[in-house]
Amino acid sequence: MAKKDTETKLEITICDIKGIDSINIESLIHVIRDQQVMLDSDLAMLYGVETKALNQAVKRNINRFPADFMFQLTKEETSCSRSQIVTLNENEISSRSQFATFNDEEVLLRSQIVTSNGRGGNRYMPYAFTRNGIAMLSSVLRSDTAVEVNIRIMRAFTMIPQLVNHNTQIIERIFNIEQHQQETDKTIKVILDRIEDVSPKLLPEQVFPTGCVWDAWTYISDLVRSARQRIILIDNYVDDRVLSMFTKRKDGVLATIHTRYNEQFLTDLKKHNAQYPEIEFTQLPQRNHDRFLIIDDKVYLLGASLKDMGAGLCAVTEMAIAPEVILGMVG
Repeated sequence: MAKKDTETKLEITICDIKGIDSINIESLIHVIRDQQVMLDSDLAMLYGVETKALNQAVKRNINRFPADFMFQLTKEETSCSRSQIVTLNENEISSRSQFATFNDEEVLLRSQIVTSNGRGGNRYMPYAFTRNGIAMLSSVLRSDTAVEVNIRIMRAFTMIPQLVNHNTQIIERIFNIEQHQQETDKTIKVILDRIEDVSPKLLPEQVFPTGCVWDAWTYISDLVRSARQRIILIDNYVDDRVLSMFTKRKDGVLATIHTRYNEQFLTDLKKHNAQYPEIEFTQLPQRNHDRFLIIDDKVYLLGASLKDMGAGLCAVTEMAIAPEVILGMVG
């Protein structure tokens, strides 16, 4: 006589469905043999039954669980995966005890999955259920609770590919941004190199024909902007145009003008210093023929007063002499 259908199903009586909400089902899904699976012990915990009872129900309906629905782990797979999939620490036991009853036999059985007994062998190799196998479990486990648990497990399986795809998209976008940034950096470098190539250089010596006032003014302006520490001008004839030139210097660069006493210039200098970084005035003790411009540690010989550069044929020449030598001669 054929067995009744109720004899092939496992009655679930101790599962608290509300407690499952506190469990991260996704963390119970593992990849073994390139498949996403859940272990029999974790499934039994979710259903609220003993692992042995779950496996017995499956064996009574073994024709419903082909190899692509369920398989048993080898010793090597169990050993390699022990830290990830079969170790139940005290925290896990504590959290799971809120909705599933574990007896001493259950905990001992799970610990023996990865712990060799005194005879050197494993007493129990766990079974792994694929997504199809888990779906089939609802047909051999008796109660609406089993269906509800299966629905939540199926959602967890669905969520993992979504998370993987989402993370993949984020990584892909970051990679594209980095690639774009690298291309942008290369483009900027090419532009800067091109600007450097076409920009006029500060030559150690420069000759300005008569009437090239703007060229001479631009050249001296670039010298002033290049200063990092100090600018010193030694020139008999200075006016407010020189003060305007010195406003182009960087912040923190000291400026000193050695020139002859001139009431108008001192008035202009006082007004300048009231608004802009101070320019120090030093009166020349004697009349000097040549004009010198000191930029940090470089000395430039000016062929004309700075205010008159370019009005007539003149030159600017960088000298090999040290600035202190010139300053020592000025007195």
